[in-house]
Amino acid sequence: MSLLLDTHLVLWWMSGSHGIGPRSRAMLESPATKYCSAASVWEMALKRSKGRLSVKDGFQDEITTMGMAHLPIEARHAAAVGEVTLPHLDPFDQLLVAQAQVDGLRLLTADAAILAAELPFVVNART
Repeated sequence: MSLLLDTHLVLWWMSGSHGIGPRSRAMLESPATKYCSAASVWEMALKRSKGRLSVKDGFQDEITTMGMAHLPIEARHAAAVGEVTLPHLDPFDQLLVAQAQVDGLRLLTADAAILAAELPFVVNART
């Protein structure tokens, strides 16, 4: 099983947040491959530049240090966004869902809108 972490999950894991549930924490501590999407790095960089997120310089290197692999955005991911139906239009969430679906990954998230879509490959990170 390979995992794709939603942006806030990447931040939670980097900060040692207690918001991650025991089942999800076990998944993160397992030998499963863990991915951070380029979409999440992009989202964090945008929020940081607007003063809405405090992450240190070189935060993308910390992702690798924590054992996550970077997942690039490919044309097949971008094209699959058109098939994603979520109750909101957040382009980062839509891309993460598309990447997980196309690449056969489990998407670990606590995002209520993504969880509300009840997609079979989405895991509630609070459990």
